[in-house]
Amino acid sequence: MTTFAAIDIGANSVRLKIARLRGRRLVVLADDREVTRLGESVFRSGMLDPKAMAQTVKVLRRFRKAILKHGATGVRVVATSSLRDAQNASAFVQWVKSSTGLQVEVITGVEEGRLIHLGVIANTRLSADRVLLIDLGGGSCELTLSVDHQIRDIISLPLGAVRLTREFLQHDPPKKNELEQMRAFIGEEVSRVERRMRSAGAQVTIATSGTAAALAESAGSSKKSFTVPRAAVVRLAETLCRSSLEERRAMPGIGPRRAEIIVAGAAVYAELLTRLGLTSYRYLPLGLRDGVLAQMLSEYDHGTRAGRQVEIERENSLVELGRRYGVEKKFSIRVRGIALKLFQRLKRIHGLPPEYESLIGAAAMLQETGSYINRTGRHRHSYYLIAHSEIFGFNTQQRAIVAAITRYMGRSRPRLEHRVIRILPELDRYYVARAVAILRLALALDQSRAGVVKDLGIRVGATKVQITLQTKRGTGELEVWAVEKEAGYFRTVFGKDLGVSLA
Repeated sequence: MTTFAAIDIGANSVRLKIARLRGRRLVVLADDREVTRLGESVFRSGMLDPKAMAQTVKVLRRFRKAILKHGATGVRVVATSSLRDAQNASAFVQWVKSSTGLQVEVITGVEEGRLIHLGVIANTRLSADRVLLIDLGGGSCELTLSVDHQIRDIISLPLGAVRLTREFLQHDPPKKNELEQMRAFIGEEVSRVERRMRSAGAQVTIATSGTAAALAESAGSSKKSFTVPRAAVVRLAETLCRSSLEERRAMPGIGPRRAEIIVAGAAVYAELLTRLGLTSYRYLPLGLRDGVLAQMLSEYDHGTRAGRQVEIERENSLVELGRRYGVEKKFSIRVRGIALKLFQRLKRIHGLPPEYESLIGAAAMLQETGSYINRTGRHRHSYYLIAHSEIFGFNTQQRAIVAAITRYMGRSRPRLEHRVIRILPELDRYYVARAVAILRLALALDQSRAGVVKDLGIRVGATKVQITLQTKRGTGELEVWAVEKEAGYFRTVFGKDLGVSLA
């Protein structure tokens, strides 16, 4: 049976969730968590501590045993702020790979917010049209504005509970000047986004992860609703900062390890609710790993709720990025349509994995972005812009593939010695060359940029692929000329001649 496993390596803890697909829904089989404080030293020295790394690797070995026990067919491991900030992050990633076989993917704060939003949307029915999501982790705090179930804005702030505790709170209970400095820092960060978030007019605020859960239970909220009023959070924040570690540990819902960082976490929530004019928050027992599972499900089955959500996110993100860089929308959509037809009708010879259909489609939408910088060298510029942009629903490796495809829409062709090809996984180097051939052919089929090709017929023979164009009357000669120019590269990639004619 199809089973997915998601691991979230955070600054405070490492979490695992394993779920099995039943019908079109995921059923949780295992849920585990252990505090390792991987990010603790990063926020002081900029480096991951060897002991914290060793402890985290030990936990990941245990998680891997659980993954094998449940027969997971797909595994994804993501890491957040501690590895984003650590100078020795690559050494840790290599250690994990060699010790467990797991590949760690370091995601951005924006991608973290998107995945958390996806996890909430995929697992909850939201009645409000405008929702603000708050996820406060060990190293960062993500604020995501959702309108009609679609992301309108994501902000990642350096306001994690572990980060703030290590930066400011050196005594127990904290000294007055320590609290004042921490609150000033929190206030400065929140003030930068105050107007932006207030103007959004969120009707409901949803909070996820451990700090929100601890504050909800400690404030005495009903587990049925888990709604926490702002006044209760502000009072609790004041009580916590005057309490000793032992007193905090004895409070309901906080626990022994959370007590060490809850003062900072409570201060962030109190500031956010007050500054942003939020009357309360509702706690949901969801998090980043739920979003990772939903993303994996969406890639497995596009027809699921998560799959539809990701497709909409991808489309909106592609259109917005194209708009930002002045791409002609009608043309890019038309080229994508042709490229997807070619993908389907040339399946017998291209042998590309199904995911390449959406990657080629994304490249079609974005291949002209580089002209925003300069038309000369635009394909190099397109590569840079795409590889370094946030495109919802595409991970770092997928963006690198999309960028590589667009890089070769000009005169140059993919070569193994080129860095943009060399950095890709070995199999993708082979696939990209084929994807480039398909998209170049799609561009040739709209060479006049007038949409003259109404449809095309394709006959795949033993030695030749013949394309017959159905065009508007009296047009299509420019497209025939452009396709004939692609015949050489087509032969190199697919080992077949390419012919074209008008119907």
